[in-house]
Amino acid sequence: MCYTAASNLKKKEIETRFQVQMEDAEYTPYYSVSAFLYPKLPVICSDHQDQALLIRWGLIPHWVKSHDQLKDIRMQTLNAKCETIFEKPSFRTLASRKKCCVIVNGFFEWQTNGKAKQPYFIYLKNHEPFAFGGLWDEWADIETGEIIRTFSVITTPANPMMEKIHNVKLRMPLILEPGKERDWLNAVDRETTQQFLHPFPEQLMDAHKVSKLVSGRSGDPNVPEVQEPVAEEPVQGSLF
Repeated sequence: MCYTAASNLKKKEIETRFQVQMEDAEYTPYYSVSAFLYPKLPVICSDHQDQALLIRWGLIPHWVKSHDQLKDIRMQTLNAKCETIFEKPSFRTLASRKKCCVIVNGFFEWQTNGKAKQPYFIYLKNHEPFAFGGLWDEWADIETGEIIRTFSVITTPANPMMEKIHNVKLRMPLILEPGKERDWLNAVDRETTQQFLHPFPEQLMDAHKVSKLVSGRSGDPNVPEVQEPVAEEPVQGSLF
């Protein structure tokens, strides 16, 4: 799955790389942030392709009727499996017409060895910003009337490198091919959408072990050190 991301990019980097205008709002860069905190990340939506909006992670479907229902559903919509986005009630009406690009520069996953778990930072080999493919929706707060946009990150089966890192769940986020982000946003039918739903090539990715600071148990993980390698060279394509 994908529950911890890095999006510590400058506004100018985002605007240049994705040819968008950043929303004029307070932007918090994250060296590491958990989806379970429902953070706001820079996101390009299918209906605002010239803007990067700050949108909360954790999709609230438009049909949610109460705050209690919201809490139950949102924990289950941080990710959306690519195999079931056209079937699951939370995603099926969004899968063709409400796509988004979640702008990041990396993400974290844990490798399990018995009872031990080793975190890795994963990124593109060229160290460029990239985008997760996701789905978004709008929900009208039943108490305030406020319109709230939220998103879910789509996941795919793991590629060979990610199978070694995320070696229990064997999943990875849907990483969009650089330069194809607008094609993703404009894919408005099932057949075209499914052309994007595959693992990103491992030869274009790198990863390295990081400290357990990323867990947040020993301090604030939103610091540059969280991405630094620990006592090993970066992984080049294959871990072993």
